[in-house]
Amino acid sequence: MKDFFPEIEPYNHGMLKVSDLHTLYWEECGNPQGQPVVFLHGGPGGGVAPDHRRFFDPKVYRIILFDQRGSGKSTPCAELRENTTWNLVQDIETIREMLNIQKWVVFGGSWGSTLALTYAITHPNKVKALVLRGIFLCRPSEIKWFYQEGASQIFPDYWDEYLKVIPNEEAHDLVSAYYKRLTHQDPSVRLEAAKAWSKWEAATSRLFIDPAAVEDFDDPEYALSFARIECHYFTNNAFFETNNWILENVDKIRHIPASIVQGRYDVVCPARSAWDLHKAWPEAHFEFVQDAGHAAAEPGTRSALIQATERYKNL
Repeated sequence: MKDFFPEIEPYNHGMLKVSDLHTLYWEECGNPQGQPVVFLHGGPGGGVAPDHRRFFDPKVYRIILFDQRGSGKSTPCAELRENTTWNLVQDIETIREMLNIQKWVVFGGSWGSTLALTYAITHPNKVKALVLRGIFLCRPSEIKWFYQEGASQIFPDYWDEYLKVIPNEEAHDLVSAYYKRLTHQDPSVRLEAAKAWSKWEAATSRLFIDPAAVEDFDDPEYALSFARIECHYFTNNAFFETNNWILENVDKIRHIPASIVQGRYDVVCPARSAWDLHKAWPEAHFEFVQDAGHAAAEPGTRSALIQATERYKNL
């Protein structure tokens, strides 16, 4: 079982203006001359955290992390304008070019896996390898499972809390009902919805519920960016042209070395999506973690992800 690498601080960081509206926070850690790897956080809207640096051997990897539009330290916080999947793909390229990197390993979990796959499909010649966790293909069936009915059968106590802010007459389409509130003119309405939406995801993200992780979503700024941006993307089908865009285009990346790590009991991004990706991409290394849910830091998942980064460090 592999544990996190030691805590590490950035040796370089800054703010990058990517449009008239958006400015991104970015940082570099590890070995400045090492194997470049970019970490793509989840959500969308989640932002990066110090432990995200620790999936990579700092002696070997040049580790690049950034907060996606509206997330973390990027500004403006929770901004929905000019915030689409294709904007984020272009931002990844802008960061790569700014740092003068020719090709890099791309690491992403949950929404980060969606973005990593989308980036690789559109820029396959820039990707050395992919490390993917908690696969999310952003299909309508996945949104319905987690935000309408499915996961509700497993976590009925937390589901009741998620339902509290939505009147019964709007409960037939909970994502739309939440979007209405998350974009409401009244800040108190936005915040109430943001906390309920975010805590639902936090409660269901681990095999064993972590009350401290749920309470982390009580932070107003974090809850607002997380919930508003997620709901914005899910309301718009993640800005994909079709409902199954990633699997329809996966042949474009089957030559790229890849590892897929999936918690068997992941409720947020159920194993069906990872299995569908595995069947469409049999060349990729695939692993079910038998005692894990969705969170990247759960021991089995963390170990499998670090094994994957070790696998690609000398490409």
